[in-house]
Amino acid sequence: MANKNVDDYLTEGMYGTRLPKDAERKQFLGTLRERIVIALTIGQVMTDKGVEKLEEAMKENPNTTLLINGQVSYRFLKEEKDLAKKYNITYTTITNEESDTEIGAVLTYDYAIDKEQIFIEDEPEEQSQEKEEQETTFLSKIKRIFLD
Repeated sequence: MANKNVDDYLTEGMYGTRLPKDAERKQFLGTLRERIVIALTIGQVMTDKGVEKLEEAMKENPNTTLLINGQVSYRFLKEEKDLAKKYNITYTTITNEESDTEIGAVLTYDYAIDKEQIFIEDEPEEQSQEKEEQETTFLSKIKRIFLD
């Protein structure tokens, strides 16, 4: 361990002990990425797109904690809180005015699990619907006739 000088002691006294991976902690509502089972963006929380995946993760990981972004309105968090109560998972609302994050909710352990895929991909269902709509135009039908 390196020798500390007076400036280090003063800085530590004024701002507290420096935490490793502080930027990562700010992004993931106070936890580290290596501890996360599943992470939902604010948009996914507000539209309830990730509720099914969150419920599956809660079933499979009963000893976790749900961290909720306090900057998201309470009315959008009702489903997530109800799920946590249903599966007896503790939840905490984290409000940090100093940092901006796109994360709306995180299901996490107290220890590292190193799960590779923690984010829910937006469903390609919307993209396939747009593609079908484009294919049903008059011009696309004519092209299909000549190409087939």
